[in-house]
Amino acid sequence: MISKEDIKTVEEAVRSAGKMLWDARPDESTVHAKEGPANFVTDYDVKIQEYLIGRLSAVFDGAQFYGEEDTAGSTGHVGDGYTFFIDPIDGTTNLMFDYQNSCVSVGLAEGGVMTAGWVFNPYTDRMYVAASGQGATLNGRPLRITDKGMSEGIVAFGCARYNEGDIVFSVLKEIFMNSLSVRNGGSAAIDLCRIASGSNVGYVEMKLQPYDYAAASVIIEEAGGYIGQPDGSAITLDRPCPIVAGTHKAAEELKNILLSEGLTKEKGI
Repeated sequence: MISKEDIKTVEEAVRSAGKMLWDARPDESTVHAKEGPANFVTDYDVKIQEYLIGRLSAVFDGAQFYGEEDTAGSTGHVGDGYTFFIDPIDGTTNLMFDYQNSCVSVGLAEGGVMTAGWVFNPYTDRMYVAASGQGATLNGRPLRITDKGMSEGIVAFGCARYNEGDIVFSVLKEIFMNSLSVRNGGSAAIDLCRIASGSNVGYVEMKLQPYDYAAASVIIEEAGGYIGQPDGSAITLDRPCPIVAGTHKAAEELKNILLSEGLTKEKGI
């Protein structure tokens, strides 16, 4: 179990990385295309990931790093000991257009099991922190989810053109008609954490990478919520998977909608 001192150490590193995100001002010279349409990386993504790997390596000797960007120290796989999942800027396109809805996301697994998560949005100064058996907090305030259904709240969804088209649109109208409203914030980590703090009752996306949801998964579960795949299986840490998350009631309703339309795990990824 990670100690409270180590939790605070990582939080301080994530806050410092968030300051780098806050100061970032990308332009044409610092934005680069990645594989697939409408998929980008900025020089700031790389710098923040390198900073976090360096900072956390000094504290967690022998830890491995599964980062979004291809930088030194990022192994791209889950180790037997500590593995940090780093999304240095979740919401890169938002950053490019000054939407101010991006975050730094860091999750920690031990022996292939998620044990802690930190998600920080520097634009709103909202720091989500959770560790297994120790609860979830937002800026130090304990979080506990009220088990509402879809009809009682907002359902967020994610989509990305580089994920081979997004079939979630085939069920989006039904999700909309069965909820109070739908949202697409452009940052999976932020929208997932909003489940823990009660702003969203659910979230769905048909293909996400482990670094997108690793940190938020602990935050949601420690707040009393659910995260998994549409067929009910657990999230994966070694490869991408479709995600359904929310209150237990809303997540079950979302799974039923997706499965009724044949949107299985295989079709999702």
